[in-house]
Amino acid sequence: MNLRQLFLQHNAQTSAAPLAIEMVKAEGCLLWDAAGKEYIDLIGGISVCNVGHRHPKVIKAIKQQLDSYLHIMVYGELVQSPQVQYAQLLTDHLPSTLNSVYFTNSGTEATEGAMKLAKRVTGRTEILSFNNSYHGSTQGALSVMGSEYWRNTFRPLLPGVHHANYNSFEALDVITNNTACVIAETIQAEAGVNAPLKEWIVALRNKCTATGTLLILDEIQCGFGRNGTLWAFEQFGIVPDILLLGKALGGGMPLGAFIADKKLMDAFTDNPVLGHITTFGGHPVCCATGMAAMNVLLNEKLMDDVFAKEQLFRTLLHHPKIKAVRSRGLMIAVEFETFDENKQIIDACIEAGVFTDWFLFASHCLRIAPPLNISEEEIKKACGIILSVLNS
Repeated sequence: MNLRQLFLQHNAQTSAAPLAIEMVKAEGCLLWDAAGKEYIDLIGGISVCNVGHRHPKVIKAIKQQLDSYLHIMVYGELVQSPQVQYAQLLTDHLPSTLNSVYFTNSGTEATEGAMKLAKRVTGRTEILSFNNSYHGSTQGALSVMGSEYWRNTFRPLLPGVHHANYNSFEALDVITNNTACVIAETIQAEAGVNAPLKEWIVALRNKCTATGTLLILDEIQCGFGRNGTLWAFEQFGIVPDILLLGKALGGGMPLGAFIADKKLMDAFTDNPVLGHITTFGGHPVCCATGMAAMNVLLNEKLMDDVFAKEQLFRTLLHHPKIKAVRSRGLMIAVEFETFDENKQIIDACIEAGVFTDWFLFASHCLRIAPPLNISEEEIKKACGIILSVLNS
């Protein structure tokens, strides 16, 4: 049996028709399969590879940490320099109230930890989340996912979770003195790039403050320069009580985090002790990798031309079949009439050498979220291939 057949037989499948392309190499913004075919990567591992694949400084950091140690002890018991140094780097670039980092294995686990922290701090149990939101697939995260299609099969889920429409001022009325937390993507990614009205997200922040409700902002996809600023919430003049990070946080390695004020985070230390624990969260190699990637992002000024690259995509992607283009930095949704049409276009793009996919809650939209260091030439080539597919 070849590797593809073994993959289909022995690896758990998440859909009836996986792409099943055997990739053998990735570098910068390019991928290569086992046949030597080259692809321009327009999804960057779903907003993971913000500094590109296998950046030399990232690879160097991995090798250096391998020479020191791998896993030693469950998270939080020993002083491990990659965790400490990365936590300091993160908090140095965050508002002063986001000063304590809890590293996890993934963004989903960050969601779980943040919900637990909100309940522990407030003594409340009700949670508000938003329709067409995505925060992960474990049962707690699934409870706040904004789509009954994805939730229904796995009920019963967490009680006390309310769902409302994003950008709806009526949703603010759901927040009361019984609400432990509101969890929202700063910019909804899987909804097909749905940005909030500034006045709405400011009002959301104010209502949470007035009711003693913790505001959790999920920047698992939109953090680390994806939307043109280091953190998307900077664009709206607000600060969350808890920030969720993942994906690009690990620079290509599995890593998540939730970040809050130390006064809140210390609630996990007693009643009960070990209020939140993880074996591999904050793995030293992952933290060393993520810190190297963040330093590349900052030092090589990869965010400086995100908006210019966004506009280049928007300028080039004009075609009668394209119904709309929604974007916030290098998070772009290209809308078509139906999912079937979009899927045919995606498949043809992949066949022609452009790697892309669709969105969970906007399946009629083609996803563009490339590494931030994608070049103008690569953008022009990718858009040319997309347009040639639309003309075929």
